[in-house]
Amino acid sequence: MKFLGMEVRRAEERDATIESPAVPISSENVLAFFGIEKASLPHVTISNALTVPGVLCAVAFLSRTLAAIPLHAYRKTADGAEKLTGPTAITVHEFPNSGMDSFKMRQFFWQQVFTGGRGLAWIERDGDEVMAIWPMDPRKVTVKRVGFELIYTFDGKRYPAADIIDVPFMLKEDMVGHDDPISKARKAIQLALAMGDYGSNFFAGGGVPPLALEGPLPQGAQAMKTGLEDMWRAIDGAKASQKPVFPIPPGHKLTQVGFDPAKGQMTEARLFQIQEFSRVWQLPPAFLHDLSKGTFANVEQQDLNLVKHLLGQWVKALEGEMNLKLFGRKSSREIGGRYVEHNLSGLMRGDFKTRIEGIARGIQTGQITPNEARELDNRPRHANPAADELLVQGATVVLGSAPAAAPEVMPLLGDDPDGEQGKTEAQGAGESNDDKA
Repeated sequence: MKFLGMEVRRAEERDATIESPAVPISSENVLAFFGIEKASLPHVTISNALTVPGVLCAVAFLSRTLAAIPLHAYRKTADGAEKLTGPTAITVHEFPNSGMDSFKMRQFFWQQVFTGGRGLAWIERDGDEVMAIWPMDPRKVTVKRVGFELIYTFDGKRYPAADIIDVPFMLKEDMVGHDDPISKARKAIQLALAMGDYGSNFFAGGGVPPLALEGPLPQGAQAMKTGLEDMWRAIDGAKASQKPVFPIPPGHKLTQVGFDPAKGQMTEARLFQIQEFSRVWQLPPAFLHDLSKGTFANVEQQDLNLVKHLLGQWVKALEGEMNLKLFGRKSSREIGGRYVEHNLSGLMRGDFKTRIEGIARGIQTGQITPNEARELDNRPRHANPAADELLVQGATVVLGSAPAAAPEVMPLLGDDPDGEQGKTEAQGAGESNDDKA
């Protein structure tokens, strides 16, 4: 029989009783005390797990968001960091290989992390230059530890760990295998799948719950079958004609069997499943489109927590793995060393007001030049040399000292070739002298 959309069968033997205090009441055996031995929940795979809206939303949001964060390659110099040029920079920032751009490759990579639990990519080199990064299907890769080294086998070919970018969702104790979120959350996903099947079957039947016909019934198996077929024809006819009334034989009545979705709190249960998936992938509920408890204040805080406590962690994981595998252990610590780094400010591209205010504050506090700020939005450099200088507010001085006279600088908006400003100042001076006279 079915109970809440799940196939169940009766237990044949029960040695323990619910009255015994020595018998624990757990989620696995509690149904057995009510005559139900086992619930046959749907088998969970990555494919059918993604049919659950909450799971699909979590995986799609995380993979696309992490892929959209700009990733650059830098070289450490005595004067600070400078962006790399050449094949390595193109591979990291724009086109990892001949068939994918950076967004597409990294989106696939993160999809594997948040479903199967591991993202893998092979590094193609030419000397010290990184020529391409090719994503690998983790289902076709076997990982084996030989001594202190990991060996990856893909399509019959062995690859050393130094040539493989490997980001697991969670490593197992042997530091070779991995756990994935789909299998670890399979109970919650099974429940979501069962509720989805129950709801679809309920509404596919026109919203009519299982019913029992009470009253004088025909005698004999064939007569009973004919009577039930007549009843179903009446129900189907009422649904087809969109009329809510159908005839019942005199002396009979229909009694509901089982629970309807409202009494089973199906809406509340499905909402709780979204909260469960929020915990599994550590996403704030607002990003799974659950605003049932959202306010202006806490949704904004969820936005901040997303970067601080989730995206920042995965960004660090990929940066550390790429720096180790692309450039070696010591390269990023010394002058001339190379490293990759995400620009989390790229997440602000959709928030124009906050982005512009941040850029303006960076200019005013001497952190970036006006031309550097223009380059952030792909605007052309200004021809005035002063646009390459760091600027600060002139009123900020040491306590107890008088502000120094501001040096004469060239206007940022260009020269005054026609001398209009000088003429205006001269006219103003002449008018002042006339007034004094």
